[in-house]
Amino acid sequence: MTNTENNRGRRNEVLGTVVSDKMDKTITVEVYRKVRHPRYNKYIRRSSKFKAHDEKNEAKAGDKVVIFETRALSKSKRWRLAKVISHEEGAVAQ
Repeated sequence: MTNTENNRGRRNEVLGTVVSDKMDKTITVEVYRKVRHPRYNKYIRRSSKFKAHDEKNEAKAGDKVVIFETRALSKSKRWRLAKVISHEEGAVAQ
């Protein structure tokens, strides 16, 4: 970590699955979270999709990735790829 990252404080990081890598240097990541139902107190799985910047086009559809929050990079991109945790089996490398 550099000094500038230390001064910014802790950034939000989430673990998700790449659902689309068809754009250049952009991936769509689906993130699941559990929320408690207000009446029944049962946990429900909710999902969100985030656009993330992938500078080297290294993440492919189906990969598990970690993304972190960053400044606005475009109209819809507010996240950046931190690292690829695991590649989907059977994915073809180009």
